[in-house]
Amino acid sequence: QVQLVESGGGLVQPGGSLRLSCAASGFTLRNYAIGWFRQAPGKEREGVSCISGRDGATFNSDSVKGRFTISTDTARNTIDLQMNNLKPEDTAVYYCAATEGVRTVQALCDMPSIGKYWGRGTQVAVSS
Repeated sequence: QVQLVESGGGLVQPGGSLRLSCAASGFTLRNYAIGWFRQAPGKEREGVSCISGRDGATFNSDSVKGRFTISTDTARNTIDLQMNNLKPEDTAVYYCAATEGVRTVQALCDMPSIGKYWGRGTQVAVSS
């Protein structure tokens, strides 16, 4: 049974950092594209950072480029998102998702609807 479980969310001041982790079970990361997505109240879900489990290729949205880093830990079967220099506009519920059969990881980030498996999310709040 495929399962994705996010952790690491919380409340942080602007300029602070958080590290999110997504624990994957029931499948092998190297066969999938995996991404982190977020949804703020009243807004559509958007792709933040995506990574290929096969070759490690990454994609970051313009809004987080230079601040967020996505990585995989094959020993722990986790997908981590290091978030630095957080801004109030980063406040959202963050989800991880996995899918297979995409040509590029950007395709997953650009179209969250193609995510096959989803976690339940973790809340990130950036506020002073």
